[in-house]
Amino acid sequence: MTFAEEQASVARHVTITGTRSIPAESEAQLPGLFDGYLRPFADPDAHFYLGGAAGIDTAALDWLADCSQASLTVVVPRMVADQPAAAAACIRRWQEAGRLVQVVELGADRLGTAAYHARNRWMVDRSGFVIGFPRGTEATSGTWYTVNYAAEQGKPRLVVPV
Repeated sequence: MTFAEEQASVARHVTITGTRSIPAESEAQLPGLFDGYLRPFADPDAHFYLGGAAGIDTAALDWLADCSQASLTVVVPRMVADQPAAAAACIRRWQEAGRLVQVVELGADRLGTAAYHARNRWMVDRSGFVIGFPRGTEATSGTWYTVNYAAEQGKPRLVVPV
């Protein structure tokens, strides 16, 4: 594969990052937000990387698996079994349905900020584009960490507040 072909391929790889805490009024708006901001990138040649957490990760996984033919990879910092019960069930459901290309368990020694940041860097490093769904502007959130990491890498970002 030539460098140009590799770059074109990576450009169709998209990382989704977002808040784990979604207010009830925002949760009802997620399908519309996803339709407006994910669908344009969710063609059959696209590949999405999603963290396996509750909140935006799980909601975006459900929407993409239901509403697109894009390839989907879920990445967790340690193991799927360490994820919140609802998130782990969502991952298993789509894995059993054959909608996930891959589930990546990074095997961190322990869960915590460092493990989540490592997961997010892993996804961004394999993507050409990042879509973030932050709640608020708290610079210490994992969503903003990921968006800022993508900026440091010179990658385009789309920020959709929830």
